[in-house]
Amino acid sequence: MQTTGATRKRHWVIVFAMTLAVVTYIDRIAIAQASPLISRDLGFNKAQMGMVFAAFGWAYCLFEVPSGYLGDRIGCRKVMTRIVLWWSFFTAATGWTWNLASMLVTRALFGIGEAGGFPNIAKSFSIWVPASERMRAQGWLWVSARWGGAATPYLVVYVLRFVDWRQAFAIFAALGVVWAACFYAWFRDDPRTTRGINDEELALLPNGGEPAAGQVKVPWRKLLRSRRVWLLLIPYFTSSYGWWFYITWLPTYLKESRHLAMDQSALLGSLPLLMGGMGSLFCGFVSGPLTKVTGSVGATRRMMAYVGYTGAAIMLVVSAKLSDPLHAMLAMGLASFANDLVMPGAWGACIDMGGRYAGTLSGAMAGFGNAGGAVSPLIVGFLLQWTSNDWNLCIYISAAVYFAGTICWAFLDPVSPLGVGAARIEEEHR
Repeated sequence: MQTTGATRKRHWVIVFAMTLAVVTYIDRIAIAQASPLISRDLGFNKAQMGMVFAAFGWAYCLFEVPSGYLGDRIGCRKVMTRIVLWWSFFTAATGWTWNLASMLVTRALFGIGEAGGFPNIAKSFSIWVPASERMRAQGWLWVSARWGGAATPYLVVYVLRFVDWRQAFAIFAALGVVWAACFYAWFRDDPRTTRGINDEELALLPNGGEPAAGQVKVPWRKLLRSRRVWLLLIPYFTSSYGWWFYITWLPTYLKESRHLAMDQSALLGSLPLLMGGMGSLFCGFVSGPLTKVTGSVGATRRMMAYVGYTGAAIMLVVSAKLSDPLHAMLAMGLASFANDLVMPGAWGACIDMGGRYAGTLSGAMAGFGNAGGAVSPLIVGFLLQWTSNDWNLCIYISAAVYFAGTICWAFLDPVSPLGVGAARIEEEHR
């Protein structure tokens, strides 16, 4: 498509999404790196720390759909500004907790805020990003999220040299406040009202830049009864179950099972997120050329899902079998790389299938998926408590759950809009 003369305001939307992804993962993952100190100071055992991780996860998954729906109804600008300020407050409040109950409540309220981040990013992409650019935009989004998470262990270790863990959470909270102020000042739900955008760029945008927000009546019954919706939701559950180990229990695993100090743990513990980001970026760049070979966006997305889920399962098992910590974490990093091959296609499917309801469908996928993330740290915590720290059993279960995600994608049309009806697989986006 010829874009000569078109302005590039839409690229700023991607930049805001990428920076928000970084802030999101810093605020979310900091507690994993600080968890040994928190457990020591507040007297938590593993089962209780698992409950803390899960409190965020359950609130996160339950409020994905409401937050995505609000983006569809009143627009991303209002919703995203409010939720980022909300979760930034409760990021700081994490450092004010004094016992298990206060920590559980604070992390749940934090999760309610973070729940709206990625569904509303998907909604903003459905307005601002042309269909031909979405897979690459999703690739950049998720590499930012993963690499932000990969940098977090180093950031936490560095900050903890100067302040205690309570003060560290206040520092991380300030990042979100700055982002929210900048976003509210620049972003518009209606691209046509954006200063400096020209007609050539508006012509590239979906629906000529007309806003998709407003009085949207979501067809809840149709969504809940749709076989295709469930084929999209279930694999995201399996993905999140395995992946959440990296952002919750991994620092403790490296300390207790691999006998690493905090600095060493931060170095090796960043590999799954670092390599996961590479997987997202790789998917974003190869999807276009691969689609020219397959002749189908849907076939490309399914191929990435097959390789992703199967590869993640295999490499997790390999990581448990390796005795050298570096080799084990490289294998776990490859599992994360494989997992993230699925991410751009899954979120692209939400935008293509959801259309005007992209925020709601994205929220449903993220919410159902992160139910897996909420279950995972809880199950791991209780398994460790009951089995006297059998870490390998936890890893094998994650691998099995990963592999189950492959099956659903074999039957999913991840392209056709839900309101139009599924197209024949071989005719998708030719």
